[in-house]
Amino acid sequence: MAKDMTLLWGSGSVPSWRVMIMLEEKQLQGYNQKLISLQKKEHKTQEVLDINPRGQLPAFKCGKHILNESYAACFFLENQYKSQGTKLIPDSPDAQALMYQRLFEAVPLYQKIVEIVLYNYRVPEGERHDSAVQRNKEGLTAELKLWEGYLNKTDCCLAGKEFTLADVVFFPSATFLFRLGLSSERYPALTKYYNSLKDRPSIKATWPPHWQTSPGSDMLKTI
Repeated sequence: MAKDMTLLWGSGSVPSWRVMIMLEEKQLQGYNQKLISLQKKEHKTQEVLDINPRGQLPAFKCGKHILNESYAACFFLENQYKSQGTKLIPDSPDAQALMYQRLFEAVPLYQKIVEIVLYNYRVPEGERHDSAVQRNKEGLTAELKLWEGYLNKTDCCLAGKEFTLADVVFFPSATFLFRLGLSSERYPALTKYYNSLKDRPSIKATWPPHWQTSPGSDMLKTI
């Protein structure tokens, strides 16, 4: 099964990591994969464009099906391999509703992280506008306060005691926050969540390689 799958991915790419965790959870190891250098702009090469015409990562092909959006890939894999590996959509209507809610609420969180990262990356420090910096900071802070509240009410995972699709898509974003210097003291519930899942086999097996050997940044230390 996995031999019919091809994944072109980037180290530190949150969307790529979601798909890789998903493949591990569904016991689909052995797929064709290639690490693409974002720094060298290899995601704009024809090899990637042939699968993902947007020139973004991941570029994922499952048999004849192309699923480059990480959420789409995760849903597809869960539906195609329901009886294999971890069951990631709960049967209970209560848990299922909460799982879907948190799953899609992870989208604005990641967007707000990216807004700050891209602004810092694209705009030289001397040219940044205080109003834009403050607006981005306030947006992420408000979002994180919501998640602190949510996580204070859960057992260990986003939809209860069981690891679900919501955790597959949310955990990489949570880790990215700490990679960018988010204060663990300021966000204890998020820190507890991170610590409870960081050693899960699927997560350890797919941890971004360069994150293991290079330091992060302090971009979010004041958030």
